[in-house]
Amino acid sequence: MLTVNYHHRFIILLFLLLPCMFRWFLLASAAYKVTHLPGFLQQSTLPFNLETGYIEVDEFYDVQLFYYFIESERNPREDPLLLWLTGGPGCSAFSGLSLEIGPLKFISERYNGSLPNLVYHPYSWTKISNIIFLDSPVGTGFSFSNHPEGYETGDKSWSKHAVIFLRKWLKDHPQFLSNPLYIAGDSYAGKVVPLVVHNILNGKDLEEQPKFNIQGYMIGNPSTGEFIDYNAQVPFAFGMGIISDELYQGIDKNCEGEDYENPKNSPCASLIQIFEEGKVKEWQRCIHDLNYTKDVRSNLEYQVNITTSGHRALVYSGDHDMVVPFMGTKEWIKSLKFSIRDPWRSWHVSGQVAGYTESYSNNMTFATVKGAGHTAPEYKAKECLAMFRRWISHRLL
Repeated sequence: MLTVNYHHRFIILLFLLLPCMFRWFLLASAAYKVTHLPGFLQQSTLPFNLETGYIEVDEFYDVQLFYYFIESERNPREDPLLLWLTGGPGCSAFSGLSLEIGPLKFISERYNGSLPNLVYHPYSWTKISNIIFLDSPVGTGFSFSNHPEGYETGDKSWSKHAVIFLRKWLKDHPQFLSNPLYIAGDSYAGKVVPLVVHNILNGKDLEEQPKFNIQGYMIGNPSTGEFIDYNAQVPFAFGMGIISDELYQGIDKNCEGEDYENPKNSPCASLIQIFEEGKVKEWQRCIHDLNYTKDVRSNLEYQVNITTSGHRALVYSGDHDMVVPFMGTKEWIKSLKFSIRDPWRSWHVSGQVAGYTESYSNNMTFATVKGAGHTAPEYKAKECLAMFRRWISHRLL
């Protein structure tokens, strides 16, 4: 039986939002309160406060970033404020909102070309925090530039634009200035999140107003720019019984010291090619033709500086992810040489093991989410909300 085709339903739902976009342009990019969504089944008005709009982050190229803002359902004036960056680069913020940590979920059902049906997501992180879902970098989702050169982007410009966006957004929303601020994201955005925090803490515009009440960051199954992110796929696949002993041993022998994503010797390249035909490609809900430059080699130095300065970090990994396997994440965390504060142990939700965790002296916590894939909250929503709730409240997992 065929189930919901998320790609087509995304297109239909976003098309239905287009009339609102024309209104935003007429109102000179003013914020717009959304009280109704087509296909929302449970009641006539949304049971949460949703705002959308544009903010200009580059006047010369007229770069406009689109956002969805959802207030905390608990205490918006005191609960943390999260800026959520979705990975890719090139994945729509609506993906994070409706498939991961936001208050909307698609109903999984046979697709017949009709309007997508949406329901309230009971394990949304907006239960306890305010969240801005940002379409970034430019070219992602509804974000755009009025000049072709404006679409030339990369790690550095993405992080710079995110800071400009935040400063302008907080000027327009001064009631959230005192809320604890966290930058968060997953997958490739996990590489950019620490850059955003670094720019907030060390940027040239530190004297500009308003000031940020930055507390730390969260990254899920994150890229770092290090070889280990990709190289860990091979031992992970072997440990899961996906590839043969012979292939694993051949790669281990011929690719030692190589970057598996860009191998330089022919025997290694041939074996990695076999490993890639062996993987089943999953449907991608992101665009991959952005004019994007990976102009930061690694974010590890940024992470060390941020956590050493007293700011908090949560790094979490779905333990069934082969895109950025937890084994590689554990390896680069180990390379930071932080002393262990709370040794490796299980953490629990509703009396069941939800994963394993370890915390370190430099304000960093690492956690695996048992049975979760690349975007952990998509697979284990209840467990990830519990993880987030405990960490954001300064409790042990």
